[in-house]
Amino acid sequence: MNQLLQPVTAVKGVGEQTERLLHDMGIHTVSDLLYYFPNRYEDNRLKDLAEVKHKERVTVEGKVYSEPLLTYYGKKRSRLSFRMLVGRYVVTAVCFNRPYYKQKLAINQVVTVSGIWDRNRQTVNVQQIHFGPHKQNQEVEPVYSVRGKLTVSELKRIIRTAIQSYSSFIPENLPEMLRKRYKLPMKEEAVRAMHLPKNADELKQARRRFVYEEFLLFQLKMQAIKHFRRSSSRGISHHFDRKELQSFIDTLPFSLTNAQKRVVSEILSDMSSPYRMNRLLQGDVGSGKTAVAAIVMYAAVLSGYQAALMVPTEILAEQHAKSLSNLFSHTSVRIALLTSSIKGKKRKELLLQLKSGDINMIIGTHSLIQEEVNFCRLGLVITDEQHRFGVNQRRILREKGEFPDVLFMTATPIPRTLAITAFGEMDVSIIDEMPSGRKKVKTYWVRPEMLTRILIFIEKEVKKGHQAYVICPLIEESENLDVENAVTVHSQLTQFYQGRIQIGLLHGRMSQEEKNQVMMDFSENKVQVLVSTTVVEVGVNVPNATVMLVYDAERFGLAQLHQLRGRVGRGNLQSYCILLSDPKSEIGKERMRIMTETDDGFRLAEKDLELRGPGDFFGKKQSGIPEFKIADMIHDYRALETARSDAAQLIQSDAFWKDEQFAPLRDDLEASGVLSGEKLD
Repeated sequence: MNQLLQPVTAVKGVGEQTERLLHDMGIHTVSDLLYYFPNRYEDNRLKDLAEVKHKERVTVEGKVYSEPLLTYYGKKRSRLSFRMLVGRYVVTAVCFNRPYYKQKLAINQVVTVSGIWDRNRQTVNVQQIHFGPHKQNQEVEPVYSVRGKLTVSELKRIIRTAIQSYSSFIPENLPEMLRKRYKLPMKEEAVRAMHLPKNADELKQARRRFVYEEFLLFQLKMQAIKHFRRSSSRGISHHFDRKELQSFIDTLPFSLTNAQKRVVSEILSDMSSPYRMNRLLQGDVGSGKTAVAAIVMYAAVLSGYQAALMVPTEILAEQHAKSLSNLFSHTSVRIALLTSSIKGKKRKELLLQLKSGDINMIIGTHSLIQEEVNFCRLGLVITDEQHRFGVNQRRILREKGEFPDVLFMTATPIPRTLAITAFGEMDVSIIDEMPSGRKKVKTYWVRPEMLTRILIFIEKEVKKGHQAYVICPLIEESENLDVENAVTVHSQLTQFYQGRIQIGLLHGRMSQEEKNQVMMDFSENKVQVLVSTTVVEVGVNVPNATVMLVYDAERFGLAQLHQLRGRVGRGNLQSYCILLSDPKSEIGKERMRIMTETDDGFRLAEKDLELRGPGDFFGKKQSGIPEFKIADMIHDYRALETARSDAAQLIQSDAFWKDEQFAPLRDDLEASGVLSGEKLD
């Protein structure tokens, strides 16, 4: 019998009432109890008060310097204070509602107190007191989350008993080679140290062990999925004339950056292999992903296949179709556009040409995954802004062909730590270099009282023949949020400019036809200032737009603000991003400062991750980010990188699948359903 799977009542001192309280906390077995780690630790190491910040928790040892003074106020409420000599300082220790301490304190007695340091008053608001010298084995104090009537001290007692009786049954799952490589403690030792650390260093080593273990187990699953998907799925081995492809690249109206050349090489290498490509292409706004897409789509066509590009909006589909048609105007490549707006006879003809193979490249929206859409020989599927489509939508398009290669593109810079967790089963290519000659968008943070000056500046830009975006966080007024909204702002600007400028309005509640019309008017300069919610953020290309004004900018994440800023500066005109904001929180102010200091999307994304956390970065529902018990992807990113590298090597080695030392890791994979193929799609 597995001793750790016994009910928690097997632990001495756990009766029916305590069992119910533990069940409410998700603790049902001895194992659950042993792995119910503290949610934080109090640092009880002695510190020099000169180095302690105001309102920081501190532990000090000293001699009682004055008689304790006890005063009562209200019903049964008391305040006990006494002065302590701590090194060269005399400080006041204050204890609330513990009058019985008075009998235990005497002049010159050595005591150790822990609490919040008030630097201004030279006072420690005592949380804990030990009547004696500081104990080295109390340097780190575990703090547990408890519910109901169960106290922290009672939980600590139960866990201590469980460790004494059952820790020897804790199985080791990391092979000795990895433990030795990284000097990690045995699992049994690490569990004990998480609950009963002798000192801060022992706790640090135990935490290192569990951070690495959590990341390794997760990355093994990701790498196994990648390995089995690659080896079990047949792919297309594209054979194309590289000289002809290079001739096309030479005709492009710009030179490829080194980053573009690198990712093109990575993608073409995948396409040439007999395995199906499953790659994510990340590129900052304006980094030239469309050019990369054009080159690899042409490679597919040269090898006798069709290529499909699916994008989230009609206007973006139209823009891509137009730009690709221009790039391929001197070739025999036949390009088509398929959206819901294309109906009747024209649609019927297009679908017939697609099925017969007369169309080489097709650009479209969700229309591409309709049942009526059939390909002759689909060899490459590209999904732009892939997070805008659901898993099923991407899968349906993929299944339109016989094992086509798949490329996902995104202009949302995803921090490396997130990319190798959320997209761990994919290969990742990054365009981390911008085309030369682009003028940097000047970014300013201004307070709302400067709005009139900003509107006058926009009018000057419009007189030069340029255009502007004005972005608002909400569509209509909300009683709960005092933020500007698109409808109100549109009305205010119409009144301010009094017919001198044509103002457009765009938001998510408009029909697709209405949105398309407004964007068409804006791209043709029939509308000079476009007031919009963030529906405008993805992919719209209006090179004539030089001003991006964002109302209540502190309400947006850094990644989103960067996406919005990317809507301007797309031509050779000097462009401006103006963040109208009066943030009350330090995080809000920090966001504004970072935006004005850098235009590197990946650096911004890393900062955004630090400020917001992984769940907020992607949105909780579709983040794809696992919940780790101990590990923190942001702060432990080096361990994440190491675990990923180790997992990739293990999965590809014969030893992992045969040697007994890896059996526990294989068992974990088996339990997760990866080896049985349950999670391969």
